[in-house]
Amino acid sequence: MRILLDTHIYLWWLDDSPLLSAEARKMITDADSVYVSAASLWEAVIKISLGKLEAVPSDLAEGIRESGFEPLPITPEHTLALSHLSHFHKDPFDRMLLAQSLGEPLRLLTADALLPPYSELVIKV
Repeated sequence: MRILLDTHIYLWWLDDSPLLSAEARKMITDADSVYVSAASLWEAVIKISLGKLEAVPSDLAEGIRESGFEPLPITPEHTLALSHLSHFHKDPFDRMLLAQSLGEPLRLLTADALLPPYSELVIKV
């Protein structure tokens, strides 16, 4: 299985947070490949600058490699896929992760209950 982590899941992984369930940890460790989107780093850097997240941006980027994950850039195709998504979820970062998940395709692991209705590729953990 190929997995894309949403921002919360990636941050919980890095922090070894108890908020990340055993089920999610197993899915991540058993996956064939795990991706972290540039959109997640973008979101985290904005939250850091607003004082909503305490982290060092370069540590978050380095954590991708150290965790054995793959970085996923945002492509023009991902951006264009946004035009095909319904608008019941307004968060632009979550929408980009969803577009990337659908376009690659990748299973999107998320803690967001608003994302699973978009696709069977979305797994709420």
